[in-house]
Amino acid sequence: MILYSTKDRTHRATLEEAVFRGLPPDNGLYMPERIPELPAAFIEHLPEYSFQEIAETVSKALFGEVIPEDDIRHITGRALDFPAPVVSLDEDTHVLELWHGPSLAFKDFGARFMAALMSWFLKKRNQETVILVATSGDTGGAVAAGFYDTPGIHVVILYPSGKVSPLQEKQLTTLGKNIRALEIEGTFDDCQALVKQAFLDVSLRRHIALSSANSINIARLIPQSFYYFEAFKQLMPLKKPVAFVVPSGNFGNLTAGLFAKRMGLPVAHFVAATNVNDVVPEYLATGKFRPRPSIPTLSNAMDVGNPSNFQRMLDLYGSTWNNLRNEISGYAFDDAQTRQAIRAIHDQYGYLMDPHGAVGFLAWQAFRQTRPELQGIILETAHPAKFLETMESTLGRKIAIPERLARLARKEKKSTLLPPDYEQFKAWLEAHYKKD
Repeated sequence: MILYSTKDRTHRATLEEAVFRGLPPDNGLYMPERIPELPAAFIEHLPEYSFQEIAETVSKALFGEVIPEDDIRHITGRALDFPAPVVSLDEDTHVLELWHGPSLAFKDFGARFMAALMSWFLKKRNQETVILVATSGDTGGAVAAGFYDTPGIHVVILYPSGKVSPLQEKQLTTLGKNIRALEIEGTFDDCQALVKQAFLDVSLRRHIALSSANSINIARLIPQSFYYFEAFKQLMPLKKPVAFVVPSGNFGNLTAGLFAKRMGLPVAHFVAATNVNDVVPEYLATGKFRPRPSIPTLSNAMDVGNPSNFQRMLDLYGSTWNNLRNEISGYAFDDAQTRQAIRAIHDQYGYLMDPHGAVGFLAWQAFRQTRPELQGIILETAHPAKFLETMESTLGRKIAIPERLARLARKEKKSTLLPPDYEQFKAWLEAHYKKD
């Protein structure tokens, strides 16, 4: 598998190089040189395959030339040992529950796959790796759980102080061992900027082997395509075209869906659902991309003012506005509308949906008026208990907390507070990981 940079197609990297570098040296993003189309017979017979078998098939098509089939089976089996069920709210409204993994968020799929893939490569490397990850909520918890106690790998999680939920913060700050948390006095965009600057710092990388576990890393992105096939499979008996509705922040999840479609999954349309950080919906409406500082909201994992994966979306569709608009519709909603949706979903369907999924529900309600011939699958990206204060204040009642989250609430937070200053961040990294 050969990959290129979105900023310079002449820059090439192997899968191993792309996974461990995270970013190309020109600050682009890695993209596969070839996205293979899966056989029509495989798509037609999806209901005959297990989730793990689907993941194996997609993985073999992408990098079967690099990794032996038995090892791919081991990697996907280790990563995907929990389900991704579709729950129907009404005849045309369905919810893909992506919170059944260890950190109760969709990012478990990508983080666990990446940990297994890196471990496979590390068997032949005599080198320790430091993974840098910026999080606006769920990424950090999933990466912490996925890489916890993995030999040869240290994880440094940067998160914006006061801008993640209390339970999310405990997932980042209580594991210890090879997991460290940096609490940054700023926004998610500040965290992401620090990570990107570290990757571009040649002098730092000369002393510390760095990699990324954000969706900027292709190893995080590819496995997120697996559950689009799995969800589509579960609705195939209904024989109705499908639109995927994707709550979006850094747009890795939606980009993974576009990968799945490019590989042959017959998705009728994608709906990008955002909070007031509406850079991409605005682009889809006007053709103008205007990144700006992010605004804090209830759906904090989507508080991104300059989504990195927009580069990949443009690369897939030739940087042409009309091409993207034909594939994706965008909608944005504020906190008041989000709370109203949480209540409406609970009252009408008896279903608890977290703030991010609620934004997706609102986008589906708006989009379905324009395309009534479609059924929609809303990606429910995290367990509602991870947003306990918001859910309980919105619904006016207590909600049950899964035991694995309840245990975290009793643990002591351990983090290091830093300003959004690169030199101080670099000094911290060198003090902890630079080898003499």
